[in-house]
Amino acid sequence: MAASNLSVMLLLIFLGLTTAAYMGLIIAFIFGFKRVPEFGLKGRTSNNTFSIIIPFRNEEKNLSALFKSLSHLNYPTSKFEILLVNDESEDDSKFLAENFKMDFPEFKIIILENDRRSNSPKKDAIQTAIEKSQFDYIATTDADCVVPAKWLQFFDECIEQTQAKLIAGPVGFIQDQGNKKAYFQNFEEMDFMSLQASTIGAFGLEKAFMCNAANMCYEKKVFIEESGFERNSEVASGDDVFLLQELRKKGFEVSFIKSEKAAVFTNYQDSLKELINQRTRWAAKTSSYKSNFAKFTGVIVFMMNLCLIVFTGLALFRIIPSQFLLIVFLIKFNADFILIYRAAKFMNRENLMRYYLWSSIMYPFFSVYVAILSLLKGYEWKGRKFKT
Repeated sequence: MAASNLSVMLLLIFLGLTTAAYMGLIIAFIFGFKRVPEFGLKGRTSNNTFSIIIPFRNEEKNLSALFKSLSHLNYPTSKFEILLVNDESEDDSKFLAENFKMDFPEFKIIILENDRRSNSPKKDAIQTAIEKSQFDYIATTDADCVVPAKWLQFFDECIEQTQAKLIAGPVGFIQDQGNKKAYFQNFEEMDFMSLQASTIGAFGLEKAFMCNAANMCYEKKVFIEESGFERNSEVASGDDVFLLQELRKKGFEVSFIKSEKAAVFTNYQDSLKELINQRTRWAAKTSSYKSNFAKFTGVIVFMMNLCLIVFTGLALFRIIPSQFLLIVFLIKFNADFILIYRAAKFMNRENLMRYYLWSSIMYPFFSVYVAILSLLKGYEWKGRKFKT
């Protein structure tokens, strides 16, 4: 009996320590989120030049919306170029790209074929375009996104104000008022809000380790001098986070544009299977992170969610008192709510919080399942299979 009581006590101590570490992390992110100032345009003269790089593979259903948004860019046409990199598309993507080039002769649009040289098709595509680019800064987005008209203006003024060598911006989801979203898509957006809140929070703590290539800009000279993607070419994804972590490690200034008006918007995943596959791909690169803070964050988040699952089982079998589990869940529930609500409010998506209760119950099972998949199984990306 004494041994049994000791085992329960040790389990509860472990749960308490994990919860305390998780709470400390979330409180730090909340503090960091507040530290990042709101960014507003001042209407200054455009000074910097940009090479917009967009890899694409089988994106015919998305390219029209992207090209329409690019045609509305409010920036001097002499100060930017658009490099579209075809990554062995098997649909009409390249045809749409060529039409876009013909329809807007006032833009400098270059269509390239991906030069494969590593295990990462996307990094190869970006590298291919950078070698052909002519301007000082690289701006990246994805083929399934739409960009705001003043996208480059935000990057330009941020560069002038901060002298940052890498700039990240917010990403949201395209809201189609004509179609009702699937429930998993509300969960997807909720999960994404937590990632965006953590991203901004880490920037505010000066420990940035996440960003999104859908809305990103960096100085070409620094990219070339620091050997770009060479140190992580074996990892299929991560063209954004690895570059950010590498530049931070070298002491370069990085910045986040905290403005909803600077947000790039993307599409929801079409199915729960695709969502799981996407998150597995994202999780697969965490083992290659260079940032100790990123590794610590990943371990603590995983352990917290795993504890909730395991201790729920222990409580059901009455091995531990259920009130301890309830207290831990409520602590996590409220801390996460505060952090995610800040991101939702920032993106004018407060109504998303109506799905928070059931999402918070499902999230531990989802995140642990994805983490295990990322360790044991590969993933599919644009019709190709990759090993983790």
